[in-house]
Amino acid sequence: MSESSVREKKFDKIDFTQEPLAAREYEECEFTNCNFSEANLSHLKFANCEFSFCNLSLAKLADTAFREVKFRECKMLGLRLDECNQFGFSVQFNTCQLDHSSFYTVKLRKTSFKNSRLHDVDFTESDLSNADFSECDLSGARFERTLLSKADFRMAQHYSIDPELNTLKKTKFSTEGLSGLLDKYDIIIENIL
Repeated sequence: MSESSVREKKFDKIDFTQEPLAAREYEECEFTNCNFSEANLSHLKFANCEFSFCNLSLAKLADTAFREVKFRECKMLGLRLDECNQFGFSVQFNTCQLDHSSFYTVKLRKTSFKNSRLHDVDFTESDLSNADFSECDLSGARFERTLLSKADFRMAQHYSIDPELNTLKKTKFSTEGLSGLLDKYDIIIENIL
C-alpha cells in the first residue's frame, strides 16, 4: 500500500479538521463518527466507501471523486456537490441532513435519499431520473429544469415542483402530495370526508 492510496481501512472517531487525510485515494474504507466539518477534501478520491455518523458540513469538495459511496446518518450541511468530479459520481444517502447543499447540474440517476432532510437544496438542472425520495423532507428544495422521470416522491413531504419547469414523465406521487405540484397556482386543496 502506497502512501497515496489506502484500501480496506476503518477510521473511527477521528477529527479530520485537526488531522487531515494523508492519502489521495481511499477504496473500500469505512469512516465512522468522524469529523470533516469545513475540512478540505478537494482532489481526493473515495471509491466503494461508507461514511456513517460523520459530520461533513461545509467540507470543500473541489474535484473530489465519490464513486459508489454511501452516507448513513451523516450531517452534510452546505455541501457543493456540484463541484465534485462528475466522472463516475455515484452516491447514496440514508437518514442524512443535506440542508443548503447544491446538486446543480449533477447526474443523480437512481440515487437514494431515503429518510433524509433536504431543506433548501438546489437540484436545478440535475438528472434525478429513478431517484428515491422515500420519507424525505424537501422543504424549500429547488427543482428547475430538473429531470425527474420515474423518480419516487410517494413518501416524500413538503416538496414544491412546477410541472411546467421540470420533466415528470412517469414520476410517482401520492394523492396526498399532489398539492406540491400546484403550489404556484396558490389554490387550497382540502380533504373532506
